[in-house]
Amino acid sequence: MLIAVAYDIPDDRRRTRLAKALEDFGRRVQDSVFECLLTADQTAAMQRRIQALIDQKADSVRIYRLCAECSQRVEVLGWGTVSEDPDVYIL
Repeated sequence: MLIAVAYDIPDDRRRTRLAKALEDFGRRVQDSVFECLLTADQTAAMQRRIQALIDQKADSVRIYRLCAECSQRVEVLGWGTVSEDPDVYIL
């Protein structure tokens, strides 16, 4: 499943920790956006890790699950490509 994760973290240290954690699950496509190709179990593991890193009162993380049909319709304008290789990610 293609997952898009977008975040708004005001604290530099937490933001850096979250970005480094998300690199284990997907690829950064913009400063605060990652694309991840994950199974349901991997998605749950990612959510647990995010929960452990963020401040519930100050931080915002949005996880968008894209269905197979929707993921085939992702368009990239400008530079970059849609994530395609789940083998590069670790847990």
